[in-house]
Amino acid sequence: MPIIDFSEDDVNRGRIITPAWYRVRIDTVREAPSKAGDSTNWILDGRVMYNADNGDKTFANLPTPYWNFNSKAKGFMVGFFESLGAEVKPGVRLELKNAEGKEIDVFIENDMYNGQLVNRINHKYRKPRTESSAA
Repeated sequence: MPIIDFSEDDVNRGRIITPAWYRVRIDTVREAPSKAGDSTNWILDGRVMYNADNGDKTFANLPTPYWNFNSKAKGFMVGFFESLGAEVKPGVRLELKNAEGKEIDVFIENDMYNGQLVNRINHKYRKPRTESSAA
């Protein structure tokens, strides 16, 4: 039998985060084919910095739930890019990989998946507020 070891992120990924707006840092953007193979998923993961409304750091440094965009539903990306300060309009081309290392505010909510309570990012984004307005 294999010996399994766990990283701190492995242990913390299942920790339930209280629903709220959080400042998150986007660590990686990667792509993978969809399950059906007829489109591309762009998968993001990151790290919670703090509660974006009150500055609370209870969940600081926890990994965000993975979230993704799909090449067949690019409209869900508009709010994401606008939260990064980009102007999204027809004909504009934006490089998703440039989001790595950036911070945005996302709403992390809870949801049920296979009978378990999980964290979820469901495409609710806003431009980060200044430090003084978050406190």
